[in-house]
Amino acid sequence: MKIAILGAESTGKTQLAQNLHAHWSALGRSALWVPEVLREWCEREGRTPQPHEQWGICHEQAARVLQAPAVDWLIADTTPLMTAIYSELLFADRTLYDFALAHQRLYDLTLVMGLDLPWVEDGLQRDGPHVREPVDRLLRAALEQGGVRYQVICGSGPQRLAAAMRSVSQHKMNDQHPVDCVEQISPNDLQRNQAP
Repeated sequence: MKIAILGAESTGKTQLAQNLHAHWSALGRSALWVPEVLREWCEREGRTPQPHEQWGICHEQAARVLQAPAVDWLIADTTPLMTAIYSELLFADRTLYDFALAHQRLYDLTLVMGLDLPWVEDGLQRDGPHVREPVDRLLRAALEQGGVRYQVICGSGPQRLAAAMRSVSQHKMNDQHPVDCVEQISPNDLQRNQAP
């Protein structure tokens, strides 16, 4: 199963991806976490990308998923769609959307992080708390216009992981009803949602 984790900055994408990976690995399932290319790029270059560099980041993010070995659970810590969103927001460039949405449709489940966690400074990548709502609006609009179903995940720590696991279970049962901010899930639900 391929799971995409999307959201504005400082919404817990990486933590949730790591937690999902650890959860399934601990159960003996084959799992792969595909990290965010942009984070690596910024650390390597010591700056944020320019408009002409966005395509390369977008393409590399997709390539890492497409070239990944077959596993039970692939967790993508963001996808090219987030690069497309930021290209529009920062550079008024919408040219990455077609590629990004086509790639997004390859995922079995798309999880969008809610805006309920506090914003945390994180070096070069953080534009500030004021960009979270505009990014969230652009993201949801792009997914809806692209016909990509998604679930919004809220809560912190164990509650956020439990909410994601509930979304996985609902997807596996073919429950197509969207769930917005599944924060009422208890951590005990993790034990009931361990099936591959």
